[in-house]
Amino acid sequence: MPITQKGLEQIGVQKGQNFNAVNVGALEHLDAYKAVHPKLAREVRGKLFLKDLLDLTGMQLSMNKLPAGISVPFYHQHSENEELYIFIKGKGQMQIDGQNIDVEEGSLVRIATKGTRCWRNNSTEDLYYIVIQAKENSLRQDTFEDGVPVDQEVKW
Repeated sequence: MPITQKGLEQIGVQKGQNFNAVNVGALEHLDAYKAVHPKLAREVRGKLFLKDLLDLTGMQLSMNKLPAGISVPFYHQHSENEELYIFIKGKGQMQIDGQNIDVEEGSLVRIATKGTRCWRNNSTEDLYYIVIQAKENSLRQDTFEDGVPVDQEVKW
């Protein structure tokens, strides 16, 4: 069951042979994007999944805006994907396996598949965060091991 996205018509996609690039606009306008989760059958404002726009093949990426005073109304886990939450603006809290963690701009939280999670914005300002999902235990090399030098002069 795919996630239905609304508001994508305003996003420009640049594609090359080996890249895709998008500009989703200013953070405060993230609520122009809506996702309809297939299991919940309800629209969520301020959630933009980027896997299809960027043609991602090894991860899922979403940009998110949670308004002041709002809580995600359910706990969840994942069957295959660990998640990394990168908080880029605002303040809130995550609850993972019953433990509360304060989050704010600059906070990063990795959650294993079996971690039971929920989060809230308990502040008076919007909370902005990016979520990256990737298959747990799938990374087989480090960045420096995977990088391959290219014999080419840099020109701008």
